[in-house]
Amino acid sequence: MSEIEKVKKLRQATGAGFKDCNSALKESSGDIDKAIEILRVKGISKASKKMSREANEGVVAVFGDDNQTSIIEVNCETDFVAKNDDFINFVKELSKINNKCKSDLIELNKSIMSNDKSVEDNLVSLIAKIGEKITFGRAKTISNNGSKNFIYLHTVVKDNLSKLAVITSLETKEKNDSIDLFGKQISMHIAATNPLALNSNEIDKNTLDKEQELIAQELKNMGKNDEIAKKISIGKLNKFKEENSLLTQAWVMDPKQKVKDIIKNLNIPDLKIKEYYRLKIGE
Repeated sequence: MSEIEKVKKLRQATGAGFKDCNSALKESSGDIDKAIEILRVKGISKASKKMSREANEGVVAVFGDDNQTSIIEVNCETDFVAKNDDFINFVKELSKINNKCKSDLIELNKSIMSNDKSVEDNLVSLIAKIGEKITFGRAKTISNNGSKNFIYLHTVVKDNLSKLAVITSLETKEKNDSIDLFGKQISMHIAATNPLALNSNEIDKNTLDKEQELIAQELKNMGKNDEIAKKISIGKLNKFKEENSLLTQAWVMDPKQKVKDIIKNLNIPDLKIKEYYRLKIGE
């Protein structure tokens, strides 16, 4: 980006004059974000940079079929905008394109929408019209051979847009009502419990290390000696793994049973949870 282009971008972001923007860019060695901070500190910036604001509201959009389902998070600054018709219509069309792109955000941004403009250009126009920061967050496409996808939407904003969504992929050659019911129920369970992994051995090591540290500190504060603390620590960590692994979690609709028990009771030998994805706005 040339110096003139940087000055132009800085002026658009702050509303400051050419001379002030040029001076701030020189002081920041061409770093636009630092230049914005310099102008704000000096009281010269006339408007906050939209893209520096927090965007913790928005919607989760799900689109697809039993074989391929995609999910994308679209963030904005306020819940009011998340319910705006222009925003909703944009995200609904975006969700279809996201499924075609298999959640490749680079390809998504370049894709052409129904008005013959790219997603990227439409996003810029929408930000200008609404006056809030709007960004694309996490995105995921689930497509597995021999599997069927199930979705659950919680706190629906409109149609396929919600505040929380889950996609679950079940693998089996069987096709019956019991599987369809379980697919819906396990997706609801995942939405409620937010498991960290399917099995305990798949939980991220950094997460376990941090939990171990917290447990050790807790026991130290309680004044436990090293030998007793070690035994208690092992038990607490195993409990953490059990409660955060989907298959060993207590089934939300019958806490006396675990998820793996529910699967076993279905008596479908080849049934297994192939994959799942849970996405909640602001989490």
